[in-house]
Amino acid sequence: MPLFDRTDEEEDIVQVWRLDPDDPLGCAALRPFELDGYEWPTAEHYYQAMKYPDRPRFQAILDAPDVATARKLGRGWLKRPRADWKQVRTVVMTRALYTQSHTYPDFSEALLATGDQSIHEMSQYDYFWGRGRDHRGHNHYGRVLMDIRRKLLEKAGQTSD
Repeated sequence: MPLFDRTDEEEDIVQVWRLDPDDPLGCAALRPFELDGYEWPTAEHYYQAMKYPDRPRFQAILDAPDVATARKLGRGWLKRPRADWKQVRTVVMTRALYTQSHTYPDFSEALLATGDQSIHEMSQYDYFWGRGRDHRGHNHYGRVLMDIRRKLLEKAGQTSD
């Protein structure tokens, strides 16, 4: 039984699970791409590694065999990410996903297929990227996807004229 009843507004949302490798809009999907001179297996690998530029942990995350290992290497209270991390983390995720949207037509098509629906990352535990269990999270992941969708639509409008 859900903690909160669904509202009519929630009926018209696209639900995304960021860390589900089978979610076509997730950042854990295996869609290798090149960015900043490296080949990244997933957007999550890129995101975690960008916390530690010019440090040994960067290469370990890049070489991680899967998303779970990359996250384990990139997360933790005792690990100190770059000083500006809180200011740049949404930009980092946007760069990775935007690059993937230009590299993988199926990703951009899935994103464009959401139309003008609101996109929500459904994690119950992540209040930054997701909605959180009480739906008061910031949903930054959904916002990043909606911003990329808007950019793709703008670009399509410029080329179709």
